[in-house]
Amino acid sequence: MKRVVKYTVLVVVVVLGYLFYTNFSKVLPYYEQLTQTHESMEANLQSKAQENAHYVGSAKCKSCHKENYHKWSHSRHPKMIQNIAENPSVVVADFDKLPSDASFTLKDAVYTIGGKFKQRYMIRKDFNGSEDYILGNYQWNVQTGKWQKFKPWKYWYHDAYPHDNTQLPTSKVCDGCHFTGFMSRQKRVEEGISCEACHGPGSNHIENPKNKVYQASLSDPVRQNEVCLQCHMRNRDKRMEDRNISEIYGDARDYPLGYEPGKPLVDYKMVAPFIPGHETKEFYANGAAKKNRTQGNEFVHSMKGKHGITCINCHDPHTLAPTAENNNGNALCMKCHSFGSIIGPHQKNLEAHTHHKADSKGSLCVECHMPKTGRHTGKSPLTVRSHLFGFTTPAQTLKYNMPKETNACYACHKNDRDMQTLQNDLEKWGMVSWDKR
Repeated sequence: MKRVVKYTVLVVVVVLGYLFYTNFSKVLPYYEQLTQTHESMEANLQSKAQENAHYVGSAKCKSCHKENYHKWSHSRHPKMIQNIAENPSVVVADFDKLPSDASFTLKDAVYTIGGKFKQRYMIRKDFNGSEDYILGNYQWNVQTGKWQKFKPWKYWYHDAYPHDNTQLPTSKVCDGCHFTGFMSRQKRVEEGISCEACHGPGSNHIENPKNKVYQASLSDPVRQNEVCLQCHMRNRDKRMEDRNISEIYGDARDYPLGYEPGKPLVDYKMVAPFIPGHETKEFYANGAAKKNRTQGNEFVHSMKGKHGITCINCHDPHTLAPTAENNNGNALCMKCHSFGSIIGPHQKNLEAHTHHKADSKGSLCVECHMPKTGRHTGKSPLTVRSHLFGFTTPAQTLKYNMPKETNACYACHKNDRDMQTLQNDLEKWGMVSWDKR
């Protein structure tokens, strides 16, 4: 009898072990993160050593952090602002085709902003005796290969500035995110997004490595994301919580003025408003973004964001990979998700889950769960992928008055199936539940 009991216990242990492994093995490495106690949103997580530190530039980081420095230097972040005189090749526009009513020439441009999807040009113009810049009235659309008019005062702060490019300084709307150090100290310490943009001022750390800079990965999931959300979340001027925009005329900021990594972002940033069911200039009624730089706005409403997944669980903070253009197929998603596991997919294989061939576009996770819903400019193609991670059915796309092209099904099948047929397919496959109709 004892032998039977032993064998029974052994079998139970093996079975439970197998069930645990198949259901939790991929999630286990993230257990500590997913169960970590959340800090107060108002808590200052910067170390005391950073409180009186100043910004020194990324060159000071290179000798001790060679690998991370190398990866970062080859990413897009340091290239968001580039000096044309130092490297003329950073200009991607065809200035021979610049329209005759342009307010600038290539000789006038000091810096480029961006260059992957669009490129804008900064022209020196001081305001009140301080170094400053304005933006040319044309921008180069890299995706279409054409010049198009640019009116920077058309955003949420259109009532806070004259409707004239020459009267809108970049120090108020661009430089906080694009120059390291400017958001906090109003000093352009370094062009582009460098080490201290994410780790905070490093002078005391350089003097003594024991004086730690802020390391977001050590914070709880909600606070960890703030380093990314400082720029990758559309916002309003924090003062607008209790003041009218007319009261900050000429000084409205399109970045969280005063913020440094580790400090409570909620004290510096007012999130762009969104009410479920109401469409705005920035979001469709289901919360999907119409524009770029809205990853954070979507993510905090997503199931991943609510359950403790963070930006750097998917993106390497130094290389920024994966990107919308290079997303590594399904490997990244399947790092955590697996068939038959507790977090799904809840089918036996990929084809059973997608109802498409395994090697087809219809079986790529990002095509259905991160469809292209946004544009980099009003004249750009849809290339900005959603970070809601849900699945929007054709019926919901119509319900929320979204362009049909933003629907994952229609984007592939617009030449052979209409929206109702696509919805019928989903219902026939059993892929529609109460919240998907």
